Amino acid sequence: MIKSIDHIVLTTKDTDKTIQFYCGVLGMTLDRFTPDGSSSERLALCFGGQKINLHQASSPFVPHAQNPVSGAVDICFLSDTPIEEWIKIFTQNSIPVEEGPIAKTGATGPLCSIYVRDPDGNLIEVANLTS
Repeated sequence: MIKSIDHIVLTTKDTDKTIQFYCGVLGMTLDRFTPDGSSSERLALCFGGQKINLHQASSPFVPHAQNPVSGAVDICFLSDTPIEEWIKIFTQNSIPVEEGPIAKTGATGPLCSIYVRDPDGNLIEVANLTS
């Protein structure tokens, strides 16, 4: 049986802008790694026990999704930082909040969420678990 997600892959048009958004704004860390049997360096955005591998749209790492395109992902990140603080962070970085705060339902319970877009247009939900 499946027990968790190890990683996901984002296809990006501009790796530098993507790294700035996820590391500089969301607080993830950048990991550079070379997979076994490869000489090509890869990039991953790390947070908690998860990571997001990056594929450059013009040359995605093989194997890849059948149609690797940027801007096709909708993902929710849980955070202990209050939503009000996230609104301030996004405002300071000139990133418009598209929706929220709004009540949503997550995998483990109710959420208070806001929605923004990353540099590729992916929909990014940042949420706090609520009781």
